[in-house]
Amino acid sequence: MNVKENIKTIIVKKPLKLDCGETISDYPLAYETYGKLNDKKDNAILAFHALTGDQFVSGINPVTKKSGWWSHAVGPSKAIDTNKFFVICANVIGGCMGSFGPKNINPKTNKEFGIDFPVITINDMVNAQYNLLEFFKIDKLYSVTGGSMGGMQALQFVANFPDKTKTAIPIACTASHSAQNIAFNELGRQSIMADANWKNGNYSYLNSSPNKGLAVARMAAHITYLSKKGLQEKFGRKLQEKDDLNFSFDADFQIESYLRYQGSIFVDRFDANSYLYITRAMDYFDLVKQYKGNLSKAFENSKTKFFIISFTSDWLYPTAENKEIVIALNASGVEVGFIEITSDKGHDSFLLDVPEFLKAVKNFLEANY
Repeated sequence: MNVKENIKTIIVKKPLKLDCGETISDYPLAYETYGKLNDKKDNAILAFHALTGDQFVSGINPVTKKSGWWSHAVGPSKAIDTNKFFVICANVIGGCMGSFGPKNINPKTNKEFGIDFPVITINDMVNAQYNLLEFFKIDKLYSVTGGSMGGMQALQFVANFPDKTKTAIPIACTASHSAQNIAFNELGRQSIMADANWKNGNYSYLNSSPNKGLAVARMAAHITYLSKKGLQEKFGRKLQEKDDLNFSFDADFQIESYLRYQGSIFVDRFDANSYLYITRAMDYFDLVKQYKGNLSKAFENSKTKFFIISFTSDWLYPTAENKEIVIALNASGVEVGFIEITSDKGHDSFLLDVPEFLKAVKNFLEANY
């Protein structure tokens, strides 16, 4: 997969001190844009991607040749209307689509960093992406938005830069990663590290790849993105192209075949070490702890108008966790709207064609523009 020839990149000269204590500088930040920045430079929306996303939000991803992860939401006349808004999205640091990550060359060894790459946090990701505002000479964004890990970044952005965005739309997220979610992420990381081809993170220059472990990690995570009802309605106990059980460990059920397929296509586009680093960043995310147990203090200096969105069947980041953010915003005197969208598609609802969700985003953005 040749990434470099298909991406836009800035080299960030300014040093960035990471939460782990290390400092990086002269590092690449890959990005993509949609729509046009107006003369006032007040129509920009910074979209943050989730765990396995990248900067290619809409249209056809030039690297994978598949649709962008938010093609349902971003584009001309869509929920985030690129006839009106200028959408910017960066690949997070730690990622594998052109931004500074484990696949970059370590100048000390002249080999890929692998797991010598510094451990990064959501805070580090956001602080790195802030450089895009300076690059585009944008004084203030119209909005920041994203779902899941993207929603975490939106919250962190407003906490870090309280006067740098007019609105914010965190979707299906949390202010503090739960024990359950840490557990699922650890399951994924252990499946990667247990693969003999992981080779202590040095697989890339040892001509191997922990594809089996990464596929299992993806399969486990994918289950959490769906809902029990959605799985039952789509797959139930239907068999995979057969009339009866096979009495073997082949994929008897359609759900087994589906998960195996999801795992197999994932390894073609994602780096195993990046998966380790990004899931770790999510697990470390705790905006409540950052503000000494008082989440409302994260937003007390902000005049940003918030719109929090959750989904009824999302058990990964349930409505209760989204409402905790709403309560904290109310306590800090910030203007906030909230909607819970009825959907049986689980956590992945924010990525899918869910008309009520898309309409809510569109209405909020256009009512405040």
